[in-house]
Amino acid sequence: MDTAGHSSGSLHRDPDIYLKKIDHDLEGQGCRTPAVDETNSLNSGTVGLAIETESHNTIKYRTCSWQKTAALLFSEYICLAIMSFPWSFSVLGLIPGVILTVTVAMIAFYTSLTIWRFCLRHPEVRDVCDIGQYLFWNSKIAWYLTAAMFLLNNTFIQSLHCLIGSQYLNTMSHHAICTVAFSAIVAAVSLLFSLPRTFSGLSKLATFSALATFISVILATIFAGIEEHPYEWDAEKGSPIFLLIPSPDTTFVQGLNAFLNISFTFIGQITVPSFIAEMKEPKEFWKSLTAVTIAEVVVFTIIGAIIYLYTGNQYMTAPAFGSIGNELYMKVSFSFMVPTIIFLGVLYASVSARFIFFRLFEGTRHKSNHTVAGWAVWSGILLGLWILAWIIAEVIPFFTGLLSIIGAVFGSFFGFIFWGVAHIRMSHSDYGPNFYKKRGLRGWVEFILNVSVILIGLLFLGPGTYASVESVISSYKEDSIVSAFTCADNGLRS
Repeated sequence: MDTAGHSSGSLHRDPDIYLKKIDHDLEGQGCRTPAVDETNSLNSGTVGLAIETESHNTIKYRTCSWQKTAALLFSEYICLAIMSFPWSFSVLGLIPGVILTVTVAMIAFYTSLTIWRFCLRHPEVRDVCDIGQYLFWNSKIAWYLTAAMFLLNNTFIQSLHCLIGSQYLNTMSHHAICTVAFSAIVAAVSLLFSLPRTFSGLSKLATFSALATFISVILATIFAGIEEHPYEWDAEKGSPIFLLIPSPDTTFVQGLNAFLNISFTFIGQITVPSFIAEMKEPKEFWKSLTAVTIAEVVVFTIIGAIIYLYTGNQYMTAPAFGSIGNELYMKVSFSFMVPTIIFLGVLYASVSARFIFFRLFEGTRHKSNHTVAGWAVWSGILLGLWILAWIIAEVIPFFTGLLSIIGAVFGSFFGFIFWGVAHIRMSHSDYGPNFYKKRGLRGWVEFILNVSVILIGLLFLGPGTYASVESVISSYKEDSIVSAFTCADNGLRS
């Protein structure tokens, strides 16, 4: 069976039909794909058929409302990485930091709308790997490369949460046991929470996670503002100093890593096709996306700026919980982050496991019903993913370094390059090779915008990867105690 060319039980059209149609367009033979309005109607019928078809299954996948999807997006974006924004602002300066935050948010919103429109046109698409094959002329090589990056991206994010989980446990317990063991405990707990097989089943946990994270960052901001001094304050260093623009001695590697840290938090488009594929009404996805984007811009900018202003360049840490001077304040605010430390890794593990599981059991009763074989394989896949995530967390034990690597290597494609290409392909299909001329000013603006999106992705992939790797190398040199699979204390007060 062609794993990339057949849809799940919720999708019933062969993508080769669409691929041939697009290729027909690209050869200039005039066959036009449906316009967005036509596709909405077509998609509605396809989704209705999908829901009806799986109505007899024990496990139903097309169950997410736009509100539940919004909850999943909130849990993905309102996350621990928010607490890296104050550090990024300290490197970039307050004004460039805020400008870049808003700019990256708008690019992420625009590219997510592109994905949404693409999925409406092609409801046979299940995930970003199907899109990768489609965008690059039905190339199986493109599908396999996308699949490898997709799984690695998700696993690296899982590893980030193993790392932060070990930091939290070390901080709370004053390094009661070996850090490697703490990281393994977080991976084991996350494995248990990953077991539900539908996104709808995870949506309540997602809501709780997002709410707890919001409380956590608000408390951290309040505590940073009301305490007399940040952590490790002394008279020689003086009162907190904040910069409106970058310091003259800021290096290229430092600046680009700060930018990658900001960008990582917004680059969640990789899960969007998977979420849309489980919505009862995919055409309502824009509501979920709009609500989350507004919340992101407000929360990230305000939290990052206020904590930076009260902490200053001299005392800044990442995550910023470590900059809070009062230990009780630090522990209370950090503790509210526990749900997202667990849940966000769980979400990405679930997306990866679903990708593998669906392709193993496509067309069988194990996919949509409770069977011993189905649950055994599902659990085995999750176990393998969490073991790999734990290994990565032990090999790259640096918070900002791991964030930067994820943003550079995977964010370049899944945050920018893919979606610039997707928009150009759709416009090419609708209007021909000179679509930017035929559409007038709007066509030119959108063409330039999407070429710029692709170029930003290439910036991430080339110089961004170099900067992130250099950051990890420097971290190993500067911290001679830390090594791979170390038992050393990585707590915020170590």
